[in-house]
Amino acid sequence: MLSNETCENTSSVSAAESPLTSALMFTAGVTGNLVALVILGLHKKDNRSHVSLFHILVTGLLVTDLAGTLLISPVVLTAYARGRSLKALDLCQYCAFAMAFFGLASMLILFAMAVERCLSLSHPYFYQRHTSKRCGIVAVSAAYAFCVLFCLLPQWGFGENTQYCPGTWCFIRLSSPARAHLAYSVLYAALMLVLIVSILICNLSVFVNLCLMCRRQSARRGSTLPGTRRRDRFPHSEEANHLVLLVIMTVIFVVCSVPLTVRAFIGAIVPDNEHMRDLTALRCLSFNSIIDPWIFIILNTSVVKKGLARILCCKISSRKQEMQIATSNIRTETIKQDVIWDRQS
Repeated sequence: MLSNETCENTSSVSAAESPLTSALMFTAGVTGNLVALVILGLHKKDNRSHVSLFHILVTGLLVTDLAGTLLISPVVLTAYARGRSLKALDLCQYCAFAMAFFGLASMLILFAMAVERCLSLSHPYFYQRHTSKRCGIVAVSAAYAFCVLFCLLPQWGFGENTQYCPGTWCFIRLSSPARAHLAYSVLYAALMLVLIVSILICNLSVFVNLCLMCRRQSARRGSTLPGTRRRDRFPHSEEANHLVLLVIMTVIFVVCSVPLTVRAFIGAIVPDNEHMRDLTALRCLSFNSIIDPWIFIILNTSVVKKGLARILCCKISSRKQEMQIATSNIRTETIKQDVIWDRQS
């Protein structure tokens, strides 16, 4: 493998380099996102009047992932097929912009999803009063606009893009002697880090509020008739499904984006010139758009939905129900003893 100093200016791709991995990633990404979008389309068709803001944001995330796969992978495969690097094909700046744009845009939409869930459960009155489906379109559009402006900064002299081995990848230069270029890579990494922490905080808030809702509902079920309990068996199953989807997507994005964030900070503080690690971090980032839709597909099967509803809406309050049963038994025994005592006296 060539060093990245050589790869930056190489004009050819070695015939020993296989395009198989890139081809498989492209196929899995396109197939998964298309299937997930079809599932969402069927959901909207069946529940046209009940399409939520969350589903609009999920659609925006899937469309973003699909667009990223369609606009980046063919460029990489073209470089392999022609045996020429992206720089030789005058596609390096385009590839670097596209990778930075779609990586950041996906994170911003995921952040919007986390905020939406947080508001819907923590501040339901404000959510019902001030949010609508249009907010989802505005949020996705605003994320796109911000990402376009931010990712174009290297073209205006703030930041620098470079080619990575084997000549089929281009991205932001993670370590540079020029302070302006270095500041840009650190700013990109810092923005990703802030979004990751913010999403984790929102998810924690959602989980706590969902637990409280399930406990309150279980307390109400204790005083209802048996016939009504069946109707409210899983009162918050939709919220539970949304939470699980959001949490898993967040975990995947953290796993895929943290390596790049760490490499950017290392390049700024203690440059180690480990360019293969930079390349590994870039590849991790590209896996996010491939895994997300398959997680959505798996979680939308009926068996998984029922299982999640049981786990999150029943087991959360199981301890409280056990305590209620135990308390009821104690009261029953006490009443029986009082009756026996009265008869004896």
